[in-house]
Amino acid sequence: MSSPAAQWPQPTSDERTMATLAHALQIVGGWIAPLIIFLVKKDSLFVRFHALQAMLLHFVYIICAMIFTVIWVATIFATVFSHVADKSSAPPTAIFVLMPLMWLFLMGSWLIILICAIVFAIKANNGEWAEYPVLGRLARKFLKMDLMKPDLMKPDAPLTPAPPAIP
Repeated sequence: MSSPAAQWPQPTSDERTMATLAHALQIVGGWIAPLIIFLVKKDSLFVRFHALQAMLLHFVYIICAMIFTVIWVATIFATVFSHVADKSSAPPTAIFVLMPLMWLFLMGSWLIILICAIVFAIKANNGEWAEYPVLGRLARKFLKMDLMKPDLMKPDAPLTPAPPAIP
């Protein structure tokens, strides 16, 4: 895979600032701040690419947190119901084990988002077309960047896909 920076035009100072804000504001604004930037800066592929990556990171975080929460709640109910059925006086250990695990998962995930936001905000501010490990490719596909001809693009060119090649 070739370097995205070698293919796409250099972003302007305004584009770098907005892309940096898309990453940095996800710390306090969640997925809403990158969404607003994504919708406001429709003319900049650089900004849309970075804002979409920040949104996708939060969507993955929300989905994982929901799945983990459902498993956690189901385990707590199963533990409580089995504890009531056994009529034992010992406290249910699953609750005491799962509560710290849930907290560790949430804090660890937030720490990963914090680190990604800082690292990719710095890269966006430097004008790099940096991709999140898996989500960057997904963002490129969503924005149809693979169908565009980056070598022919000028900074003011409209963001339309290149016509398909005739064999």
